[in-house]
Amino acid sequence: MNRSFSWIQSIYVKIPLLFVVILVIVFQFVSIYFIDQLETQSVTAMKEQINTQIDFLTNNVVPILEDQQLTTENRNQRLEQALDSFSSTYATKIQIVNSQDYLLATNDLAERSSIGTRTNDELVRNVLINQRPLEDDYFIRFQQPYHVVKPILSTKGDRTIMLGAIAVRTEMDRMNEQREKVTDLFLRAILIAILAGFILAFVLSQGITTPIENMRQQALRISEGIYDFPAEVFGHDEIGDLAVTINDLAVKVRDAQESTESEKQRLDGVLRHMTDGVIGTDRRGNILLVNDRALLLLGMYQNEAVGQPILEILGIDENYTLAKFLKGDHEVLVNKFNDGIKTVLKCEFSVIRRETGFVTGLVCVIQDVTEQEKNEQERRDFVSNVSHELRTPLTSIKSYSEALIDGAWKDQTIAPEFLEVIQSESNRMIRMIGNLLDLSKLDGGQVKPNFEYVDFKRLVNYILDRAEFTLESEDKPKYKIIRQLTRKEIYVEIDQDRITQVIDNLMNNAMKYSPDGSEIVVTLADYRDHVVFSVQDSGLGIPQKDLPYLFDRFYRVDKARSRQQGGTGLGLAISKEVIELHGGKIWVKSEENKGSTFLFSLPYTELEFEDDWEET
Repeated sequence: MNRSFSWIQSIYVKIPLLFVVILVIVFQFVSIYFIDQLETQSVTAMKEQINTQIDFLTNNVVPILEDQQLTTENRNQRLEQALDSFSSTYATKIQIVNSQDYLLATNDLAERSSIGTRTNDELVRNVLINQRPLEDDYFIRFQQPYHVVKPILSTKGDRTIMLGAIAVRTEMDRMNEQREKVTDLFLRAILIAILAGFILAFVLSQGITTPIENMRQQALRISEGIYDFPAEVFGHDEIGDLAVTINDLAVKVRDAQESTESEKQRLDGVLRHMTDGVIGTDRRGNILLVNDRALLLLGMYQNEAVGQPILEILGIDENYTLAKFLKGDHEVLVNKFNDGIKTVLKCEFSVIRRETGFVTGLVCVIQDVTEQEKNEQERRDFVSNVSHELRTPLTSIKSYSEALIDGAWKDQTIAPEFLEVIQSESNRMIRMIGNLLDLSKLDGGQVKPNFEYVDFKRLVNYILDRAEFTLESEDKPKYKIIRQLTRKEIYVEIDQDRITQVIDNLMNNAMKYSPDGSEIVVTLADYRDHVVFSVQDSGLGIPQKDLPYLFDRFYRVDKARSRQQGGTGLGLAISKEVIELHGGKIWVKSEENKGSTFLFSLPYTELEFEDDWEET
């Protein structure tokens, strides 16, 4: 994992650097104090040594200067000998002057030529005048030589006689060298101490940062859902207690995650296998959750639905507002069109509330009620159609019966016609009721077809022969039947009575709606796995808009003409149910003013029969 900070920001470096900074600050003050004390003690020791030597030299010089019998040469020689007795570890220049400021002796060979001349030293003059020792105190600050002058006094009785002065000039080079050596040694010691401190701080930081890094890695593993590698506990201090706490937290997070994941999987499983669609939204009506069933019903993909307003997705945003659904539970019927197919969805909205009553969103349960609505509409249409179809013949029967009761039965010309109408309408109602019973049995699965292998071509010929015989029995045939049948023998497994009923319905329709003298073409064709039967007429045809509804119950293209022809509007519906019961399908092709062709197909398997009989 890439870190978002530079190495200088790492705690691995911060702790040693902090430790080094502290050491530098501490050693800064310590070094200043130590060097200052060293200089002070060194200078004090030097002063004490120089002053001691001067006092000793003064004691040796006083007798020489008091002795008046000594010649100048002897006195100078003895003074030089006294100067030779002055010992110092520092480079020192000594001058002995008399009370008149004349140089008497010096240990500097270069100045011995100046013996007997005035020194012109201001400090010496002050000593000679004031008879007090003086020293230069600015030598340390400016690194100048240490200069001290002491008077040479002789005491005789109560009188003090000024004999001269001793001027000592000590160079500070040796002291400076010692100080520089000590400072250099001290700086080296500081650097070594800082380096050792840095190493020690780095080691100590490892002891702190390693457990912290270990816990950081554990936190990263927890964030990634890895709970089986607990952080190592390096001790029983506060950091160790923190590691133990993080490990306990990992266990609790794992248990909570497993519980949450289990609940999520259970919820996902429930939502995935629900037959109803479910949509969850936030309090603003934007979709947060949608299951597969809801996506299927809406004809959308997951990424198209999530985040979108639910009212827009359902297409009801113009008629409803979100505030209305947030007030309480509601139920809405939504019409959706997918690929031109209408789907009716029932959407039940429920409000999601917290214990405090705060509304957090909505849950919408979607059910496909297209079939239910269709069935309900068909039921209403069926009741309406049945009542209407029964009312028409009953009205005729009632009217003609009342006319007969009123005396029409006495008229031998009118009475038979009225009775014929009553009988015709009664037969029509009987046929309608019979058809309704057939449909009811087909819908309820009560019809048990009697399947048997039948020579279908022979059955078709039989039905057509019967139809032609009926036509020939009339005075003048109205129609001509054209047969276009396959030459092969076709055996299919069918209920012979039911299929005969279907073919009769198709033939009767063709005869009813075809003009007199027209041709009715009957075709029977066989294919690899099915056989197709068709009846083609030369009637007025069927409008394209009516074709999808032609096999619905009580549906008529021309209701007035259908009633005139005595139709019930159930023949094609029964035919469809019978064909589908046989595993086939039925359909129609039609053009207005050119005629219609009704076709149905049945499953067919070509059989090869072996002749096992021998002629005797």
